[in-house]
Amino acid sequence: MSSWTWHGGGVEAARRHFGGSDWLDLSTGINPHPWPGADALAIDWRRLPERHELAELEIAAAACFGLDPRHVCAVPGTEIGLRLVGGLLGGAAQFVTPSYRTHGEMIARAAPTDLDDAQDGTLILANPNNPDGRVLSRAHLEELLDRRGDDAWLLLDEAFADVDPAPSMAGRIGDARRLVIFRSFGKFFGLAGVRLGFVLGPAPLLDAIRAALGAWPVAAAAIAIGTAAYRDRAWIERMRGQLPAQAAALDAVLGRAGHRPTGACPLFRLIEVADGTALFERLARRAILTRPFADRPHWLRIGLPPDEAGLARFAAALADG
Repeated sequence: MSSWTWHGGGVEAARRHFGGSDWLDLSTGINPHPWPGADALAIDWRRLPERHELAELEIAAAACFGLDPRHVCAVPGTEIGLRLVGGLLGGAAQFVTPSYRTHGEMIARAAPTDLDDAQDGTLILANPNNPDGRVLSRAHLEELLDRRGDDAWLLLDEAFADVDPAPSMAGRIGDARRLVIFRSFGKFFGLAGVRLGFVLGPAPLLDAIRAALGAWPVAAAAIAIGTAAYRDRAWIERMRGQLPAQAAALDAVLGRAGHRPTGACPLFRLIEVADGTALFERLARRAILTRPFADRPHWLRIGLPPDEAGLARFAAALADG
């Protein structure tokens, strides 16, 4: 089970373990409708990326996030951004659980906490949260930010915020504010293999990140794809309308099967069952991969099916007990 409880994915391991070939991967929170323009881009693999091209990527992303580009730093994946910031800030911190495993590893002296029990020091949390899909309001986040002391930070993982930007705190970023936000490209745009993310924060902190990353922090392909995708406002708005409707259809299927899905992020749902491992294996024997949890065996996270056929296949597997 360890191949699938670490994070989503692992279809090849599932194929080797359970057999089958036509797998339906519902184990991740990645948009099953990838941005369609990547294959049409002309990428020159013979040269290093130009500095102005990286700047254009950050300008395009900043326009989408709603803040000044000087507060945006591109990184080769949010995972690296989290660990870099954690190493630069150091000190003691709390991370809200349940959430990403990396949150507990990014600062050495980090301790888990429930949201209601969080102290006034540096706090790490995700909004929307993974795996339960909890979304905190802007007002709640403002309160958490105001409670940080002079030496404390609010480190906010907004990896899924592109689906609905309303609760995002990106507009609050400033040099005098101890707020850092992490944004992911791959989840909303459905292109996790591009390995592109962003750190939003005070300019002096971003300067330190750039110094740690060196001269060419992001690959030419990531720069080209990211710039074009963030500029595709029509696709972004269309997807923001489409994903909630598909999530509602998934909720209906889960409800008819007797489950009560939780979560406000349209890219995945969490259900609580008597034996999550048993349900995971029952679906896997039908070549459907979901996400179990070693520390919470009664949970199962289910990603958004890519189409009506995938949803119907999942519904049939749930009904076939």
